[in-house]
Amino acid sequence: MKQALETVVKPLPDHLFTLLEGNAEMRWEAMAGEGYHTPNDRFFVRNHTSTPLIDAATWRLRLHGPGVRHSRTYDYRQLLAMPARTVDTAIECAGNGRRFYDVQQHDPVPGIQWGLGGIGVARWRGVPLSHLLQHAGLRPDAVDVVPRGLDAPFEEYGHVRRPLPVGKAMDDVLVAYEMNGVPLPPDHGFPARLVVPGWVGIASIKWLGDMEVTTEEAFTPWNTVFYPEVTTQPVRSAFEVAWNATITVGGPHILHGRSWSGNGRIVRVEISFDGGLTWQQAEHHGHHLVGAWLPWHIGWAPQRPGPHVLMARATDESGATQPLITPRQAFGYHFDAVVRHPVQVVLG
Repeated sequence: MKQALETVVKPLPDHLFTLLEGNAEMRWEAMAGEGYHTPNDRFFVRNHTSTPLIDAATWRLRLHGPGVRHSRTYDYRQLLAMPARTVDTAIECAGNGRRFYDVQQHDPVPGIQWGLGGIGVARWRGVPLSHLLQHAGLRPDAVDVVPRGLDAPFEEYGHVRRPLPVGKAMDDVLVAYEMNGVPLPPDHGFPARLVVPGWVGIASIKWLGDMEVTTEEAFTPWNTVFYPEVTTQPVRSAFEVAWNATITVGGPHILHGRSWSGNGRIVRVEISFDGGLTWQQAEHHGHHLVGAWLPWHIGWAPQRPGPHVLMARATDESGATQPLITPRQAFGYHFDAVVRHPVQVVLG
């Protein structure tokens, strides 16, 4: 397949993103006033190499391996003509929140130092992966699906590929070709990508080129060297407020934020304005969409100028609640502690 392995030249606006080693973290204040979904121009970007520019007319998706009875190859038009499903779900980098191991718990870990902006929720449309697997004649002894991306090989490790258990693949995984009502932008996987709800972002392989179905457990650098033993994402919360934002005394000010979990819906969000001594329950609405993340709001009328700390903690339907401290993880994954968000209160 002919492809141009070049970075998209359109610059990322610095009021929407923070650039981190060539990747782009969404700034949470850029979500203020937005709807439930993250606009495409605000959605974080995580690449291992560079964004490939792929011609949909020559692109092919190959499904093969000992776990299926028939090898199948699909072109873009065929994919668009198949039975489709639309889902509202998050994609989140496994290292989201990594920098707080350092700045909050004073125990730094290596890797891209994401704040909380390595996440986005979009309305994805595509073909259920289960449909493609059934069309290829999934065998009862199939174990893993190994999708491979068409971006450039990463160092000596080859193309990005991350095994996915057949049980998850047959459940809710999508081969997506549309993001928020338009074809996938190049940075987000055009012409097709996987969308794996609830799992770490590396599972949602972009620029999908082929998928091998194995009859034995599969191992690649992306589940051994990188991202070992990480699947679902923990509970997290973020304020739609700039870091060190300035807020005037009095009010009340209505503060907005969002909470999410890879293990189920958010059932409660509590806010503290006094360093965790007391907590107040946040208000929320939009129950028909709260599976991906839960938008919430709360009123605050600060009475004294000076530095203050905002804290939000969420509980999901599994009963998991954000702790005040989270154990160190060697790769910087799964930071789920309550983040201490600094603001400055000033006289109006």
